Amino acid sequence: MELGISPIITSGLVMQLLAGSKIIDVDQGLKEDRALFSGAQKLFGILITVGEAVAYVISGMYGDVRELGAGNSILIILQLFVAGIIVIILDELLQKGYGLGSGISLFIATNICETIVWKAFSPTTINTGRGTEFEGAIVALFHLVVTRTDKLKALKEAFYRQNLPNITNIMATVLVFLVVIYFQGFRVDLPVKYRSQRGMQGSYPIKLFYTSNMPIILQTALVSNLYFLSQLLYKRYPNNFLVNLFGKWKDEETGGPHQQLPISGLVYYISPPNSIAEVLEDPLHALIYLAFILVACALFSKTWIEVSGSSAKDVAKQLRDQQMVMKGHRDSSLAKELNRYIPTAAAFGGMCIGALTVVADFMGAIGSGTGACRTASMPWQHSDRMMSGLPYPPHPLPPRTPLHDAPSAPSPAPPTPPHSPLSTAAHPPRVCMRHTTRLHAAHQRAAAFAAAARG
Repeated sequence: MELGISPIITSGLVMQLLAGSKIIDVDQGLKEDRALFSGAQKLFGILITVGEAVAYVISGMYGDVRELGAGNSILIILQLFVAGIIVIILDELLQKGYGLGSGISLFIATNICETIVWKAFSPTTINTGRGTEFEGAIVALFHLVVTRTDKLKALKEAFYRQNLPNITNIMATVLVFLVVIYFQGFRVDLPVKYRSQRGMQGSYPIKLFYTSNMPIILQTALVSNLYFLSQLLYKRYPNNFLVNLFGKWKDEETGGPHQQLPISGLVYYISPPNSIAEVLEDPLHALIYLAFILVACALFSKTWIEVSGSSAKDVAKQLRDQQMVMKGHRDSSLAKELNRYIPTAAAFGGMCIGALTVVADFMGAIGSGTGACRTASMPWQHSDRMMSGLPYPPHPLPPRTPLHDAPSAPSPAPPTPPHSPLSTAAHPPRVCMRHTTRLHAAHQRAAAFAAAARG
Protein backbone atom coordinates (compact mmCIF):
# COMPACT_ATOMS: atom_id res chain seq x y z
CA MET A 1 0.00 0.00 0.00
CA GLU A 2 2.94 2.32 -0.67
CA LEU A 3 0.93 4.52 -3.05
CA GLY A 4 -2.11 4.71 -0.76
CA ILE A 5 -5.11 6.64 -2.07
CA SER A 6 -3.04 9.18 -3.98
CA PRO A 7 -3.95 7.76 -7.45
CA ILE A 8 -7.70 7.90 -6.70
CA ILE A 9 -7.60 11.44 -5.33
CA THR A 10 -5.39 12.68 -8.17
CA SER A 11 -7.55 11.11 -10.88
CA GLY A 12 -10.75 12.43 -9.29
CA LEU A 13 -9.29 15.92 -8.95
CA VAL A 14 -8.04 16.05 -12.56
CA MET A 15 -11.30 14.73 -14.01
CA GLN A 16 -13.33 17.15 -11.88
CA LEU A 17 -11.25 20.10 -13.04
CA LEU A 18 -11.55 18.99 -16.67
CA ALA A 19 -15.33 18.75 -16.37
CA GLY A 20 -15.64 22.01 -14.43
CA SER A 21 -13.56 23.96 -16.94
CA LYS A 22 -15.62 22.47 -19.84
CA ILE A 23 -12.53 20.87 -21.42
CA ILE A 24 -14.57 17.67 -21.51
CA ASP A 25 -18.33 17.89 -22.04
CA VAL A 26 -20.23 15.87 -19.44
CA ASP A 27 -23.97 16.03 -18.84
CA GLN A 28 -24.53 14.66 -15.36
CA GLY A 29 -28.25 14.52 -16.05
CA LEU A 30 -27.66 11.59 -18.41
CA LYS A 31 -27.01 8.16 -16.94
CA GLU A 32 -24.71 7.22 -19.83
CA ASP A 33 -22.52 10.29 -19.33
CA ARG A 34 -22.26 9.63 -15.60
CA ALA A 35 -21.21 6.04 -16.25
CA LEU A 36 -18.61 7.11 -18.83
CA PHE A 37 -17.25 9.80 -16.49
CA SER A 38 -16.93 7.33 -13.61
CA GLY A 39 -15.26 4.72 -15.82
CA ALA A 40 -12.82 7.27 -17.25
CA GLN A 41 -11.95 8.39 -13.72
CA LYS A 42 -11.15 4.82 -12.63
CA LEU A 43 -9.14 4.15 -15.81
CA PHE A 44 -7.14 7.32 -15.20
CA GLY A 45 -6.56 6.19 -11.61
CA ILE A 46 -5.19 2.85 -12.86
CA LEU A 47 -2.86 4.63 -15.30
CA ILE A 48 -1.60 6.89 -12.49
CA THR A 49 -1.00 3.80 -10.32
CA VAL A 50 1.08 2.16 -13.04
CA GLY A 51 3.02 5.35 -13.71
CA GLU A 52 3.82 5.96 -10.04
CA ALA A 53 4.81 2.33 -9.47
CA VAL A 54 7.23 2.38 -12.42
CA ALA A 55 8.62 5.76 -11.35
CA TYR A 56 9.22 4.51 -7.80
CA VAL A 57 11.22 1.52 -9.00
CA ILE A 58 13.18 3.24 -11.77
CA SER A 59 14.17 6.16 -9.55
CA GLY A 60 15.78 3.82 -7.03
CA MET A 61 13.33 4.19 -4.14
CA TYR A 62 13.80 0.47 -3.37
CA GLY A 63 17.45 0.28 -4.35
CA ASP A 64 19.47 0.33 -7.53
CA VAL A 65 17.57 -1.32 -10.39
CA ARG A 66 20.75 -3.14 -11.47
CA GLU A 67 21.07 -4.68 -8.00
CA LEU A 68 17.39 -5.56 -7.79
CA GLY A 69 17.33 -7.24 -11.17
CA ALA A 70 14.59 -7.30 -13.76
CA GLY A 71 12.57 -9.99 -11.97
CA ASN A 72 12.44 -8.25 -8.59
CA SER A 73 11.68 -4.89 -10.23
CA ILE A 74 8.72 -6.36 -12.12
CA LEU A 75 7.46 -8.04 -8.94
CA ILE A 76 7.59 -4.74 -7.01
CA ILE A 77 5.74 -2.92 -9.79
CA LEU A 78 3.16 -5.73 -9.87
CA GLN A 79 2.73 -5.58 -6.09
CA LEU A 80 2.16 -1.80 -6.14
CA PHE A 81 -0.25 -2.15 -9.06
CA VAL A 82 -2.30 -4.91 -7.38
CA ALA A 83 -2.48 -2.87 -4.16
CA GLY A 84 -3.74 0.13 -6.13
CA ILE A 85 -6.36 -2.02 -7.87
CA ILE A 86 -7.56 -3.31 -4.47
CA VAL A 87 -8.02 0.25 -3.24
CA ILE A 88 -9.97 1.19 -6.37
CA ILE A 89 -12.19 -1.93 -6.03
CA LEU A 90 -12.91 -1.19 -2.36
CA ASP A 91 -13.80 2.40 -3.27
CA GLU A 92 -16.10 1.11 -6.02
CA LEU A 93 -17.73 -1.28 -3.52
CA LEU A 94 -18.60 1.60 -1.20
CA GLN A 95 -19.80 3.72 -4.12
CA LYS A 96 -22.36 1.02 -4.90
CA GLY A 97 -23.93 1.53 -1.46
CA TYR A 98 -22.32 -1.31 0.52
CA GLY A 99 -21.26 0.74 3.53
CA LEU A 100 -21.38 4.23 4.98
CA GLY A 101 -19.89 7.24 3.26
CA SER A 102 -17.24 7.23 0.57
CA GLY A 103 -14.26 4.95 0.19
CA ILE A 104 -11.59 7.64 0.31
CA SER A 105 -12.99 9.21 3.48
CA LEU A 106 -13.14 5.83 5.19
CA PHE A 107 -9.60 4.95 4.07
CA ILE A 108 -8.32 8.22 5.54
CA ALA A 109 -10.26 7.78 8.78
CA THR A 110 -9.16 4.16 9.15
CA ASN A 111 -5.52 5.07 8.67
CA ILE A 112 -5.69 7.94 11.19
CA CYS A 113 -7.60 5.88 13.77
CA GLU A 114 -5.12 3.02 13.41
CA THR A 115 -2.25 5.46 13.93
CA ILE A 116 -3.88 6.98 17.02
CA VAL A 117 -4.61 3.59 18.61
CA TRP A 118 -1.12 2.27 17.83
CA LYS A 119 0.70 5.32 19.15
CA ALA A 120 -1.44 5.31 22.27
CA PHE A 121 -1.30 1.60 23.15
CA SER A 122 1.65 0.15 21.23
CA PRO A 123 3.48 -2.51 23.29
CA THR A 124 6.66 -2.21 21.19
CA THR A 125 9.76 -1.39 23.22
CA ILE A 126 12.47 0.99 21.98
CA ASN A 127 15.89 1.68 23.47
CA THR A 128 16.24 5.47 23.48
CA GLY A 129 19.54 5.67 25.38
CA ARG A 130 17.75 6.43 28.66
CA GLY A 131 16.61 2.85 28.99
CA THR A 132 13.90 0.76 27.38
CA GLU A 133 10.61 2.61 26.77
CA PHE A 134 7.29 1.59 25.31
CA GLU A 135 6.23 3.25 22.07
CA GLY A 136 2.59 3.70 23.10
CA ALA A 137 2.05 6.94 25.03
CA ILE A 138 -0.48 5.58 27.55
CA VAL A 139 1.45 2.34 28.07
CA ALA A 140 4.65 4.37 28.56
CA LEU A 141 2.88 6.60 31.13
CA PHE A 142 2.04 3.65 33.39
CA HIS A 143 5.42 2.02 32.79
CA LEU A 144 7.38 5.17 33.69
CA VAL A 145 5.27 5.90 36.78
CA VAL A 146 5.66 2.35 38.07
CA THR A 147 9.35 1.82 37.30
CA ARG A 148 10.84 5.28 38.05
CA THR A 149 11.52 6.36 41.63
CA ASP A 150 11.10 10.06 40.83
CA LYS A 151 7.38 10.14 40.00
CA LEU A 152 7.32 13.83 39.05
CA LYS A 153 10.15 13.39 36.57
CA ALA A 154 8.46 10.27 35.20
CA LEU A 155 5.23 12.19 34.61
CA LYS A 156 7.14 15.02 32.92
CA GLU A 157 8.88 12.56 30.60
CA ALA A 158 5.59 10.80 29.78
CA PHE A 159 3.97 14.14 28.85
CA TYR A 160 6.86 15.75 27.00
CA ARG A 161 9.25 13.05 25.76
CA GLN A 162 10.75 13.64 22.31
CA ASN A 163 10.90 11.35 19.23
CA LEU A 164 8.16 9.11 20.65
CA PRO A 165 4.40 9.64 21.17
CA ASN A 166 3.58 11.35 24.46
CA ILE A 167 0.46 12.23 26.44
CA THR A 168 0.51 15.81 25.13
CA ASN A 169 0.09 14.46 21.59
CA ILE A 170 -2.93 12.42 22.70
CA MET A 171 -4.51 15.44 24.42
CA ALA A 172 -3.84 17.64 21.37
CA THR A 173 -5.54 15.08 19.11
CA VAL A 174 -8.63 14.93 21.33
CA LEU A 175 -8.76 18.74 21.48
CA VAL A 176 -8.59 19.02 17.67
CA PHE A 177 -11.46 16.52 17.32
CA LEU A 178 -13.64 18.51 19.73
CA VAL A 179 -12.88 21.89 18.13
CA VAL A 180 -13.58 20.66 14.58
CA ILE A 181 -16.88 19.09 15.63
CA TYR A 182 -17.82 22.31 17.47
CA PHE A 183 -17.17 24.48 14.42
CA GLN A 184 -19.25 22.16 12.24
CA GLY A 185 -22.37 23.68 13.79
CA PHE A 186 -21.59 27.26 12.70
CA ARG A 187 -23.91 28.34 9.88
CA VAL A 188 -26.17 31.07 8.53
CA ASP A 189 -29.80 30.17 7.74
CA LEU A 190 -31.30 32.10 4.83
CA PRO A 191 -35.13 32.14 4.78
CA VAL A 192 -36.64 30.78 1.57
CA LYS A 193 -40.24 30.20 0.49
CA TYR A 194 -42.21 28.60 -2.32
CA ARG A 195 -43.59 30.85 -5.01
CA SER A 196 -46.55 28.61 -5.75
CA GLN A 197 -47.54 27.65 -2.18
CA ARG A 198 -48.30 30.50 0.16
CA GLY A 199 -47.29 30.04 3.79
CA MET A 200 -44.79 27.27 3.02
CA GLN A 201 -41.25 28.33 3.88
CA GLY A 202 -37.97 26.83 4.96
CA SER A 203 -34.36 27.79 5.51
CA TYR A 204 -31.29 27.31 3.37
CA PRO A 205 -28.22 26.68 5.58
CA ILE A 206 -24.81 28.03 4.59
CA LYS A 207 -22.24 26.39 6.85
CA LEU A 208 -18.95 27.89 7.93
CA PHE A 209 -17.24 24.84 6.43
CA TYR A 210 -19.15 25.28 3.18
CA THR A 211 -16.80 23.00 1.24
CA SER A 212 -16.22 20.71 4.24
CA ASN A 213 -12.72 19.22 4.32
CA MET A 214 -12.30 19.35 0.54
CA PRO A 215 -9.67 22.17 0.67
CA ILE A 216 -7.52 19.98 2.92
CA ILE A 217 -7.96 16.96 0.64
CA LEU A 218 -6.90 19.00 -2.39
CA GLN A 219 -4.00 20.60 -0.53
CA THR A 220 -2.85 17.18 0.66
CA ALA A 221 -3.03 15.81 -2.89
CA LEU A 222 -0.92 18.73 -4.14
CA VAL A 223 1.70 18.35 -1.39
CA SER A 224 1.88 14.55 -1.71
CA ASN A 225 2.54 14.84 -5.44
CA LEU A 226 5.24 17.46 -4.78
CA TYR A 227 6.79 15.13 -2.19
CA PHE A 228 6.65 12.25 -4.65
CA LEU A 229 8.36 14.25 -7.41
CA SER A 230 10.98 15.69 -5.04
CA GLN A 231 11.89 12.27 -3.63
CA LEU A 232 12.25 10.81 -7.11
CA LEU A 233 14.50 13.65 -8.29
CA TYR A 234 16.63 13.67 -5.13
CA LYS A 235 17.10 9.91 -5.28
CA ARG A 236 18.20 10.17 -8.91
CA TYR A 237 20.19 13.45 -8.82
CA PRO A 238 21.26 14.10 -5.20
CA ASN A 239 24.00 16.59 -6.15
CA ASN A 240 22.02 18.73 -8.61
CA PHE A 241 21.58 22.34 -7.42
CA LEU A 242 18.02 22.76 -8.73
CA VAL A 243 16.97 19.41 -7.26
CA ASN A 244 18.41 20.40 -3.87
CA LEU A 245 16.59 23.73 -4.15
CA PHE A 246 13.39 21.77 -4.69
CA GLY A 247 14.05 19.55 -1.67
CA LYS A 248 16.63 17.46 0.20
CA TRP A 249 15.63 14.34 2.14
CA LYS A 250 17.02 12.11 4.87
CA ASP A 251 15.94 8.81 6.40
CA GLU A 252 13.84 9.15 9.54
CA GLU A 253 15.69 8.07 12.68
CA THR A 254 12.97 5.85 14.09
CA GLY A 255 11.68 4.59 10.75
CA GLY A 256 12.89 2.40 7.95
CA PRO A 257 14.77 3.46 4.83
CA HIS A 258 11.54 4.28 2.99
CA GLN A 259 10.34 6.79 5.60
CA GLN A 260 12.05 10.04 4.78
CA LEU A 261 11.84 13.61 6.02
CA PRO A 262 12.58 16.82 4.07
CA ILE A 263 15.43 18.79 5.59
CA SER A 264 15.73 21.76 3.19
CA GLY A 265 14.35 23.26 0.00
CA LEU A 266 10.83 24.11 -1.05
CA VAL A 267 9.24 20.89 0.22
CA TYR A 268 10.77 21.48 3.66
CA TYR A 269 9.00 24.82 4.03
CA ILE A 270 5.62 23.39 2.99
CA SER A 271 5.99 20.46 5.42
CA PRO A 272 4.50 20.86 8.91
CA PRO A 273 6.56 21.36 12.07
CA ASN A 274 5.82 18.48 14.43
CA SER A 275 5.87 20.33 17.75
CA ILE A 276 6.08 23.71 19.45
CA ALA A 277 9.80 23.11 19.96
CA GLU A 278 10.34 22.89 16.20
CA VAL A 279 8.30 26.08 15.72
CA LEU A 280 10.51 27.96 18.18
CA GLU A 281 13.64 26.46 16.64
CA ASP A 282 12.77 27.57 13.09
CA PRO A 283 10.06 30.29 13.15
CA LEU A 284 10.56 31.13 9.45
CA HIS A 285 9.57 27.57 8.55
CA ALA A 286 6.44 27.89 10.70
CA LEU A 287 5.42 31.23 9.18
CA ILE A 288 5.89 30.06 5.59
CA TYR A 289 3.98 26.86 6.31
CA LEU A 290 1.13 28.83 7.94
CA ALA A 291 0.88 31.23 4.99
CA PHE A 292 0.99 28.36 2.48
CA ILE A 293 -1.79 26.41 4.21
CA LEU A 294 -4.10 29.41 4.61
CA VAL A 295 -3.67 30.66 1.05
CA ALA A 296 -3.90 27.19 -0.51
CA CYS A 297 -7.03 26.22 1.43
CA ALA A 298 -8.79 29.52 0.63
CA LEU A 299 -7.95 29.29 -3.08
CA PHE A 300 -8.88 25.61 -3.32
CA SER A 301 -12.15 26.26 -1.53
CA LYS A 302 -13.15 29.12 -3.84
CA THR A 303 -12.08 27.14 -6.92
CA TRP A 304 -13.98 24.08 -5.75
CA ILE A 305 -17.35 25.82 -5.50
CA GLU A 306 -16.98 26.95 -9.11
CA VAL A 307 -16.12 23.54 -10.56
CA SER A 308 -18.38 21.43 -8.34
CA GLY A 309 -21.66 23.21 -9.03
CA SER A 310 -22.07 24.77 -5.56
CA SER A 311 -21.41 28.44 -6.40
CA ALA A 312 -23.98 31.18 -5.85
CA LYS A 313 -25.08 31.04 -9.50
CA ASP A 314 -25.57 27.25 -9.38
CA VAL A 315 -27.45 27.35 -6.08
CA ALA A 316 -29.72 30.13 -7.38
CA LYS A 317 -30.52 28.01 -10.43
CA GLN A 318 -31.37 25.03 -8.18
CA LEU A 319 -33.71 27.18 -6.09
CA ARG A 320 -35.43 28.58 -9.18
CA ASP A 321 -35.88 25.10 -10.61
CA GLN A 322 -37.64 24.13 -7.38
CA GLN A 323 -39.86 27.24 -7.46
CA MET A 324 -38.25 28.80 -4.41
CA VAL A 325 -37.20 32.38 -3.69
CA MET A 326 -35.47 34.12 -0.82
CA LYS A 327 -37.90 35.74 1.56
CA GLY A 328 -37.91 39.54 1.27
CA HIS A 329 -35.98 39.62 -2.04
CA ARG A 330 -36.91 39.53 -5.69
CA ASP A 331 -36.26 36.47 -7.80
CA SER A 332 -33.88 38.45 -10.03
CA SER A 333 -31.66 39.33 -7.05
CA LEU A 334 -31.39 35.75 -5.73
CA ALA A 335 -27.92 35.07 -7.17
CA LYS A 336 -26.69 38.48 -5.95
CA GLU A 337 -27.87 37.81 -2.40
CA LEU A 338 -26.37 34.32 -2.35
CA ASN A 339 -23.13 35.74 -3.70
CA ARG A 340 -22.84 37.84 -0.53
CA TYR A 341 -22.58 34.69 1.59
CA ILE A 342 -21.33 31.68 -0.38
CA PRO A 343 -17.89 32.90 -1.64
CA THR A 344 -17.15 34.41 1.78
CA ALA A 345 -18.17 31.22 3.58
CA ALA A 346 -16.10 29.14 1.17
CA ALA A 347 -12.92 31.22 1.49
CA PHE A 348 -13.20 31.88 5.22
CA GLY A 349 -14.22 28.29 5.95
CA GLY A 350 -11.24 27.03 3.95
CA MET A 351 -8.93 29.33 5.91
CA CYS A 352 -10.47 28.15 9.20
CA ILE A 353 -9.98 24.47 8.40
CA GLY A 354 -6.42 25.31 7.28
CA ALA A 355 -5.77 27.21 10.53
CA LEU A 356 -7.08 24.27 12.55
CA THR A 357 -4.73 22.00 10.61
CA VAL A 358 -1.76 24.27 11.37
CA VAL A 359 -2.65 24.45 15.08
CA ALA A 360 -2.96 20.67 15.20
CA ASP A 361 0.46 20.30 13.57
CA PHE A 362 2.06 22.79 15.95
CA MET A 363 0.54 21.01 18.95
CA GLY A 364 1.80 17.65 17.69
CA ALA A 365 -1.56 15.96 17.05
CA ILE A 366 -1.18 12.30 16.16
CA GLY A 367 -1.58 11.49 12.49
CA SER A 368 -0.76 15.06 11.36
CA GLY A 369 -3.12 18.02 11.59
CA THR A 370 -4.51 17.36 8.11
CA GLY A 371 -5.50 13.79 8.92
CA ALA A 372 -6.92 14.73 12.32
CA CYS A 373 -9.14 17.46 10.85
CA ARG A 374 -10.39 15.24 8.05
CA THR A 375 -11.14 12.38 10.43
CA ALA A 376 -12.79 14.60 13.06
CA SER A 377 -15.33 15.95 10.56
CA MET A 378 -16.57 12.49 9.57
CA PRO A 379 -18.64 11.63 12.72
CA TRP A 380 -20.56 14.91 12.42
CA GLN A 381 -21.24 14.35 8.73
CA HIS A 382 -22.49 10.79 9.29
CA SER A 383 -24.70 11.73 12.26
CA ASP A 384 -26.11 14.76 10.43
CA ARG A 385 -26.88 12.69 7.35
CA MET A 386 -28.50 9.85 9.31
CA MET A 387 -30.64 12.28 11.35
CA SER A 388 -31.83 14.05 8.20
CA GLY A 389 -32.54 10.76 6.42
CA LEU A 390 -30.48 11.72 3.37
CA PRO A 391 -28.67 9.15 1.20
CA TYR A 392 -24.90 8.94 1.13
CA PRO A 393 -23.06 10.40 -1.85
CA PRO A 394 -21.07 7.95 -3.96
CA HIS A 395 -17.71 9.75 -3.83
CA PRO A 396 -15.97 12.66 -2.09
CA LEU A 397 -15.35 14.14 -5.52
CA PRO A 398 -18.91 14.06 -6.91
CA PRO A 399 -19.15 15.24 -10.51
CA ARG A 400 -20.71 18.72 -10.87
CA THR A 401 -22.74 18.49 -7.64
CA PRO A 402 -22.22 20.02 -4.20
CA LEU A 403 -20.47 18.06 -1.48
CA HIS A 404 -22.55 15.78 0.70
CA ASP A 405 -22.27 18.11 3.66
CA ALA A 406 -22.38 21.33 1.65
CA PRO A 407 -25.69 23.19 1.80
CA SER A 408 -28.20 22.30 -0.83
CA ALA A 409 -31.47 23.68 -2.03
CA PRO A 410 -34.60 22.52 -0.21
CA SER A 411 -36.86 20.34 -2.28
CA PRO A 412 -40.15 18.58 -1.65
CA ALA A 413 -39.12 15.77 -3.96
CA PRO A 414 -37.89 12.50 -2.43
CA PRO A 415 -34.13 11.95 -2.46
CA THR A 416 -32.59 10.12 -5.36
CA PRO A 417 -31.11 6.62 -4.88
CA PRO A 418 -27.75 6.37 -3.12
CA HIS A 419 -25.93 5.21 -6.24
CA SER A 420 -26.86 8.32 -8.23
CA PRO A 421 -24.37 11.21 -8.41
CA LEU A 422 -27.34 13.54 -8.22
CA SER A 423 -28.15 12.43 -4.67
CA THR A 424 -26.32 15.46 -3.28
CA ALA A 425 -28.17 17.98 -5.40
CA ALA A 426 -31.04 18.73 -3.05
CA HIS A 427 -31.92 18.40 0.60
CA PRO A 428 -35.52 18.33 1.84
CA PRO A 429 -36.80 21.64 3.18
CA ARG A 430 -37.07 22.40 6.84
CA VAL A 431 -40.54 23.90 6.72
CA CYS A 432 -41.72 26.13 9.56
CA MET A 433 -44.36 24.02 11.33
CA ARG A 434 -46.66 26.85 12.49
CA HIS A 435 -47.27 27.92 8.88
CA THR A 436 -48.03 24.33 7.89
CA THR A 437 -50.52 24.00 10.78
CA ARG A 438 -52.28 27.25 9.86
CA LEU A 439 -52.52 26.22 6.22
CA HIS A 440 -53.97 22.83 7.18
CA ALA A 441 -56.51 24.47 9.50
CA ALA A 442 -57.55 26.89 6.74
CA HIS A 443 -58.09 23.98 4.35
CA GLN A 444 -60.24 22.21 6.95
CA ARG A 445 -62.39 25.33 7.50
CA ALA A 446 -62.84 25.77 3.73
CA ALA A 447 -63.86 22.14 3.35
CA ALA A 448 -66.36 22.41 6.20
CA PHE A 449 -67.84 25.59 4.71
CA ALA A 450 -68.20 23.94 1.30
CA ALA A 451 -69.92 20.92 2.82
CA ALA A 452 -72.34 23.16 4.76
CA ALA A 453 -73.14 25.10 1.59
CA ARG A 454 -73.89 21.91 -0.31
CA GLY A 455 -76.13 20.72 2.55
